Amino acid sequence: ADCSRAERTGEMRRLLYVPIIHEEIDMGSLGEALARESAALSGSERWVSHKETLRAFWESVAAYLGSFNPRQLRGYQDGMVADGAMGERIVLEGARRGSRNYQLILELLSRGAELRKTEDPALLLAEHAHLLRYRPGDVPSQERDSLMEERDTFIADAINATLRDGEVGVLFIGAGHRVLPHLASDVSVHGVKDEEKLRMYMQELLLGAEPRRIEVLAQYVAAPVHEREAPPGG
Repeated sequence: ADCSRAERTGEMRRLLYVPIIHEEIDMGSLGEALARESAALSGSERWVSHKETLRAFWESVAAYLGSFNPRQLRGYQDGMVADGAMGERIVLEGARRGSRNYQLILELLSRGAELRKTEDPALLLAEHAHLLRYRPGDVPSQERDSLMEERDTFIADAINATLRDGEVGVLFIGAGHRVLPHLASDVSVHGVKDEEKLRMYMQELLLGAEPRRIEVLAQYVAAPVHEREAPPGG
């Protein structure tokens, strides 16, 4: 059905895929504790450098998205359970708390972009309960993998159902997710950063023993965005 739709319209829906590394401010009540444990694992000096890497990352993503007509953009945010006025209130509160992710979305909304509901609240609550037992460096459990798969499927279904021809979707999604395999065939995906490199960066940050390796990956995370021709790996 998706292929025939694309043939019929002669258009492909476009999605900018922005894998992100969450900051503690984005993790709600769990954020501060997770940040402390992550800093302890990585070491204080490496954690300070990580903070600077994240600052540069968000600046590079903001500069890239600033090159688009904001009125064409449709925002799909990791964790966003509402759109309309309620969704905008969630974004505003996150921006006020200091989330660079939400500050960027608020800026796009102020210029004419539109926010779309992305997630199922029930799945987020289930994952939150699981995260209460999770610690940085833990091996992902089967339960966590199953919840992530359900979330990824729901997110992709939301994009498939609401992204229209002529619109440019922007998906801000944690680098640990794998949404791409669930997207419709007529959604043309453009990777803004390589999610596998972001995953490798976090692994090296927390557990790596080779300073040069983390340095190279950090340089990639912080570098200006050059849109990749191929979609990120699913």
